Amino acid sequence: MVKINIYYLYPDHLNLYGDRGNIIALCRRAGWHGLPFNLVSVHPGDRINFAKCDLLFMGSGQEYEQKMAVNALKERRDALLEAVERGMVILAIGGSYQLLGRYYTTVRGVRLPGLDILDLHTEAGRKRMIGNIVIRSALWDPPRTLVGFENHAGRTHLGPSVKPLGEVIHGHGNNGADKTEGAVYNNVIGTYLHGALLPKNPWLTDYLLQKAIAYRSQQFAFKSLDESMELQAHRAAIQLTRSPWHKLRSSRF
Repeated sequence: MVKINIYYLYPDHLNLYGDRGNIIALCRRAGWHGLPFNLVSVHPGDRINFAKCDLLFMGSGQEYEQKMAVNALKERRDALLEAVERGMVILAIGGSYQLLGRYYTTVRGVRLPGLDILDLHTEAGRKRMIGNIVIRSALWDPPRTLVGFENHAGRTHLGPSVKPLGEVIHGHGNNGADKTEGAVYNNVIGTYLHGALLPKNPWLTDYLLQKAIAYRSQQFAFKSLDESMELQAHRAAIQLTRSPWHKLRSSRF
């Protein structure tokens, strides 16, 4: 029987700016598709069995919560990396996105080691980058837009072994300079898009579920769902950016 295991890391600690809405979206759309799933909440002190995890969600947290998560996951870092190389799906938001990288340097110049799963590093800036953001993502052909809300002081810089999740149309993105947002490696996606991300971008929700199915070489027929409300929210988010519509003309909603 087809079934996926969705793991939610530290739901009481890594949940800034509505990140829990991503888990709600994953579970709701899985249910609407008729896809059986098992939701496992991982709390501090729990030992994650990455051999059973198909899709890991990591929300954002402050510096304290990030340190706690890094210290806990360091003990299982080899197992996590092995699962990533096999194709386990991860969606990491904000602070969790940063901790998957090689290191984070604080505004005081203190370098905090990351998990070194993704080829990227983050330097703290003195000015926060805040606001609605629209990106164009090449995860699909043709590319599709993703919308969200960003609020971060970190400037993330990608190495050559990862690709950006998308090109910034409006907003700041990874560092406010190179027009990239997020990072993709195998089936791992890291991003600064909060708000929550998935309810306003249902095609990304289905993308993650489809990758989780494929990870175990399972077969499942996804349904065509009514996305009128999601599309309305997506378009409203784009209108809030006051981006010129001609820039978005070639993108699918």
